[in-house]
Amino acid sequence: MSSVIKTEDLTYTYSIGTPFEKTAVNKVNLDIEEGSFSGIIGHTGSGKSTLIQHLNGLIKPTSGKVIIDGEDIWSKDVKIRDVRFKVGLVFQYPEYQIFEETVYKDIAFGPKNMGLPDDEIDRRVKETAELVGLHMENLYKSPFELSGGQKRRVAIAGVMAMEPKVLILDEPTAGLDPKGRDKILGQIKEYHRQKNSTVLLVSHSMEDVAKFADKILVMNKAEVFCYEDTPDVFKRADELTQIGLAVPQITRVFLRLKQMGIDIRTDVYTTEFAGKTILEYLGKRGDGNA
Repeated sequence: MSSVIKTEDLTYTYSIGTPFEKTAVNKVNLDIEEGSFSGIIGHTGSGKSTLIQHLNGLIKPTSGKVIIDGEDIWSKDVKIRDVRFKVGLVFQYPEYQIFEETVYKDIAFGPKNMGLPDDEIDRRVKETAELVGLHMENLYKSPFELSGGQKRRVAIAGVMAMEPKVLILDEPTAGLDPKGRDKILGQIKEYHRQKNSTVLLVSHSMEDVAKFADKILVMNKAEVFCYEDTPDVFKRADELTQIGLAVPQITRVFLRLKQMGIDIRTDVYTTEFAGKTILEYLGKRGDGNA
């Protein structure tokens, strides 16, 4: 697979030359494959949000390069506007950016700015609305008549409707209850499956990332701690705990079993995986029918 996003020694420093100078992203080298679904986790202040804002040109690096689809986005012959159509970014609490008089117009805003014909805009609005679970009758309502979760879906649909090659979501489930969270994450996963686009999901919830992402990027103190396949990241659960990240509850259970002297693997991060691991362990002990 070819890489769709590449960074080379990407560095960004705020407030250079003042007492508040701080490096938010330090020499980050990444290679993100086209069609992948990656989770990004790390503490507040670890550099997650600053990193993703570089990927569609909202922030210009202090040094280093951002390469999208083989092009350095800050080279003089690249238009940043085109980069933003290629890399769609959904901010945290995106419902606060809704402003059109109907849901339809809000979802259509991005495709319209791309200069697409009306019939193509119509197809994208209706297809994306269905994908995020918005009923057709809602399309002609004011978005401000909708519930908080529905508004969130409208805002996400507005970015999806541009059909970006890369979709980046910054804490898309912040403030939602568990049911609403699972619904939105499931819809994002379905979008990824249908469109085969590249998805980057920023989350503070290791459970969410473990459930949906194929690879996980862990940021720590402005640097990449690791960027590996999801099972390989959870093989390092002890290290993740040491840098202060909350691993999934089920992983903590298996770490504790190991500490108690039970010879069992600890790279367990979903309940399904836990069930298989316990059966394997019992099988090895000859207790498969216990």
